[in-house]
Amino acid sequence: MESRISGHTGLLALIGSPVGHSGSPAMYNYSFARLGLDYAYVAFDIREDEVKDAIAAMKTFKLRGCNVTMPCKTETAKYMDELSPAARIIGAVNTIVNDNGRLTGHITDGVGFVDNLRDHGVDVRGKKITVAGGGGAATAIQVQCALDGAREISIFRRSRDAAERIRAEVPECVINVYDIADTAKMTAEIAASDIFVNATSVGMKPHEEESVVKDVSAFRPGLVVVDAVYNPKETRLLREAGAVGATCIGGEGMLLWQGAAAFKLYTGLEMPVLEVKEKFFR
Repeated sequence: MESRISGHTGLLALIGSPVGHSGSPAMYNYSFARLGLDYAYVAFDIREDEVKDAIAAMKTFKLRGCNVTMPCKTETAKYMDELSPAARIIGAVNTIVNDNGRLTGHITDGVGFVDNLRDHGVDVRGKKITVAGGGGAATAIQVQCALDGAREISIFRRSRDAAERIRAEVPECVINVYDIADTAKMTAEIAASDIFVNATSVGMKPHEEESVVKDVSAFRPGLVVVDAVYNPKETRLLREAGAVGATCIGGEGMLLWQGAAAFKLYTGLEMPVLEVKEKFFR
């Protein structure tokens, strides 16, 4: 990379915490080099209470853009000059584009989630889906699944505000909201679903022995279990679901496809997805 960097090289970054495990720098820097783009991408460990300063620094250092990961997505939305329609509905941002000091916040998590499922031969249309999580990524997944034709979505989270926004935007999709602490109800809803999604950080390193699902009797053959966590590649959730024959999909593919959407926002070009997938996601 050193031979590419000059006084003209544009900078992009990932902000959130933790970020040391992230595969985003390798994925983006490979794509920049592959397409001959004069950009470099790094990761900064930023806590939620540091977001305001990080956004100010982004403007000061004239970064072309930033990806935003947990736990900073909702906080970041407060400091944007403009929000995309999806980011406005969801109230969270995972991609920031800097156009000469004007920051536009986007959210590509939902598109990345649906594209990752499609890449594994799974269509959300007509399906009943249960989602654990109430953050930006979880809400993006819920919104996109509703927009793409899911029949019913059961959401386990601590508040109902996002659910009301989804009902208003996609009234034909049945939306149920339950307390994420209600283990018995979560077990019942998973058992009645076609797809279960963990969109919390439970199971992410360094807490890889945790699982958001406490009762594994919910798992069965034919159920699709998706974990948004991508490090480790096989979480406890996926390991336990796979043991009884459920179809398991990890979070790396979501990272790839949401990254491809962000890449196009930054550069106007298509990420070389097949090459990136072969090189970094095998």
